[in-house]
Amino acid sequence: MKYFLLLLMPLLLSASLNFTSNHTKEISILESFDIEASFLYDPIMNKMKNSNMTIYKDKRFFQAMNDAYLFIPAIKSILAEHGIPAEFLFLAMAESHFSAKAYSVKRASGLWQFMPETGKMYDLKIDEYVDERRDLIKSTQAAARHLRDLHDRFGKWYLAAIAYNCGSGRLSRAIKAAKSDELPILLDPEKKYIPRESRLYIRKIVALALMGNDEQFLLKSEYEHLLNRANAYSISTVRVPRGESLKRISKLVGIPLAELQKLNRHLKYDFVPPYLGGYDIYIPYIKLSDFKQKYFEEEIKNIYKVHIVKKGDSLYDIGKKYGVSFKMIKDFNNLQSNIINLKQRLIIPIDNKKSIEKINKQIYHFVKRGDTLESISQRYKVSVKSIQLQNNLKDTLIREGERLKLYE
Repeated sequence: MKYFLLLLMPLLLSASLNFTSNHTKEISILESFDIEASFLYDPIMNKMKNSNMTIYKDKRFFQAMNDAYLFIPAIKSILAEHGIPAEFLFLAMAESHFSAKAYSVKRASGLWQFMPETGKMYDLKIDEYVDERRDLIKSTQAAARHLRDLHDRFGKWYLAAIAYNCGSGRLSRAIKAAKSDELPILLDPEKKYIPRESRLYIRKIVALALMGNDEQFLLKSEYEHLLNRANAYSISTVRVPRGESLKRISKLVGIPLAELQKLNRHLKYDFVPPYLGGYDIYIPYIKLSDFKQKYFEEEIKNIYKVHIVKKGDSLYDIGKKYGVSFKMIKDFNNLQSNIINLKQRLIIPIDNKKSIEKINKQIYHFVKRGDTLESISQRYKVSVKSIQLQNNLKDTLIREGERLKLYE
């Protein structure tokens, strides 16, 4: 028995040290949110944490962390620059599961689920070409500024997190009604000072932070490499000229298109906006050297469709034909008004492959006896006016054997 205890002692000691170490780390995580250590025994938070640890063993938690491997270091760096606790990384996980594509029924979008008004308040551009709420770097910078503003207003990080969810006005009213900003009081399920969603929200963030920093939890998974992830930036920002295509960059630099698109979800199309100074996109850091060596600019006209203005054309009709808005055509061609001139060359940024195939597919009809422009129009579902314009016909007279050019 004595020898057995001697053999068992190192194991017991190791388990005790691990427990102590982990408990100390958990208290440190709570302190980063300005939450007292007693919150570790909150039954709802613990139930949420334990059930999630069971649920997430099916890889959902780990997969989200792993899928975000390229930009998590960048998020941590930006939070640190703004003096935001690193644990607020898990606010993004709670909001979007680290998906820049995330979109809610309330019109919140991106990694940090910004509403359009709040996004614009923090200088995120939302227009015809981009939605920077989905920009991994700019949205994180905006979220850090927003969280800093909330902390400056309320004084505690857990209050900043709650306000992020329910709004600063709603939280202010709750604190006034409760006559306290202490977390246990605000979480009172009977008094309901803050909405139920917010009461669960702060618990969810804490539970995710505890899970994400639990070494034993990670070691028991196939994703233990997440423990060794560096905090250095693993994505690089590069500026490319207006109208540049992600497909072209992908081929030139050797970056899988899907990976490039994942890092640039803020682009609404395959190409960057037509802003005169160009636009920043993101590439993996390991590809920065290849980008500098292999990338070169190319004229926009070699990438996009060039339309020569014909009689009767309008920007609206041209846009309809190519499947883009007339405003986009104006922007790409620096037009100050809707007036266009005969034989003027317009660059049309086409992104949809089917649209390109449809545009490039010409149909020719050889006029037979009995044909009229009206009958041809009905057959091909093309207006008479369109047939006339495409074939420079001044009237409706056509001759047998004549070839008419048609577009679908």
